[in-house]
Amino acid sequence: MTLQADSAPVPPPPPDSAATNGISPTAEEAPQPLSPPPPHPTPPPELRVPIWWPEDGNLSMDWVDNLMRCFDWSSRNVPPSELPSVLPVGVFDSLILVASKMLHKEPNCVTVDPFRPSSDDDNTPSAASSVVVVGDVHGQLHDLLFLLQDAGFPSRDRIFVFNGDYVDRGAWGLETFLLLLAWKVFMPHNIYLLRGNHESKYCTSVYGFEKEVMVKYGDKGKHVYRKCLGCFEGLPLASIIAGCVYTAHGGLFRSVTVTPSKRFKGKKNRKINVNHESKILSLGSLEELSKARRSVLDPPWEGPNLIPGDVLWSDPSKNPGLAPNKERGIGLMWGPDCTEEFLKKYQLKLIIRSHEGPDAREKRDGLEGMDEGYTIDHVVDSGKLVTVFSAPDYPQFQVC
Repeated sequence: MTLQADSAPVPPPPPDSAATNGISPTAEEAPQPLSPPPPHPTPPPELRVPIWWPEDGNLSMDWVDNLMRCFDWSSRNVPPSELPSVLPVGVFDSLILVASKMLHKEPNCVTVDPFRPSSDDDNTPSAASSVVVVGDVHGQLHDLLFLLQDAGFPSRDRIFVFNGDYVDRGAWGLETFLLLLAWKVFMPHNIYLLRGNHESKYCTSVYGFEKEVMVKYGDKGKHVYRKCLGCFEGLPLASIIAGCVYTAHGGLFRSVTVTPSKRFKGKKNRKINVNHESKILSLGSLEELSKARRSVLDPPWEGPNLIPGDVLWSDPSKNPGLAPNKERGIGLMWGPDCTEEFLKKYQLKLIIRSHEGPDAREKRDGLEGMDEGYTIDHVVDSGKLVTVFSAPDYPQFQVC
């Protein structure tokens, strides 16, 4: 699928009767100028368009609801290049700034606690909230809107964990990402946004998101795209839900062994050696994950900071052990024994990851296809490994 053109092509003028008879028209008989194209549909009166930013900076349910309905309406009626008439750049700036500050303050691995007090002033535990984990959505705005309505909006009794890949290969990546940011700002403890491998400069420049933003915001496109990249850097890498479920976009990660080298006098000569070149791979720890540097535009595939790339790009395998992910050129392949080791070490019951859609699974021997939106990849003594993919129309368009 390609992005909609800015406007419908102008039809050719009807043939002039004199011209069709071989007679050149006089000045008085010259064709009249074409009528201007019909105006774009007027938004329904219940929508507040353009979207505004609240004076006090506090989002409300009414504001988020209006944003959802405006994005739904504009995606069906407004050419992509006219999105600024619905969401002005100033409103985008305000939303992305507040959301970015919030996300950058969160740890690499967020703790999701469904057993919270029944009120802010009461320490009495309430009934457990339900937790909904969502896989890749890839710019499929309408499927996201359906999912939120079908599962129920985020609330005190319902927590969402989104497992990354909000953009690329879908026509509404920007609206999808901004809508989720709005929910995050409105209910920061009821929605958690984790990073996917497509939330990077490399993927968005290759798989469509950068081009989408440039089409929609024109001369302000570079500014909007740059702000989105900065927000991507703040997205956490993983979560632990209720102390028993680990979620991350790709999955498990290696240990990056740090060994102090011989010290010499003077701070400038003090060094550490990072054993990232070792051919012996071992599973990393949650402590190592917490210390990884996630604020990078593109997680590196070599060097000392390998954990972010592993968490975002790795894949499970039916073969035991850890191995480099040669198919992707970054990340790892890990077997059922590694799943068991990780679950047992941290007393977990389940690993939920995403990252692989129907196209990727078609190439994987021994693993189930993604026809149902999820697969159970490992069943071990301590629990299970599940892959969840939530973009039913993926990919909406292929990159040429």
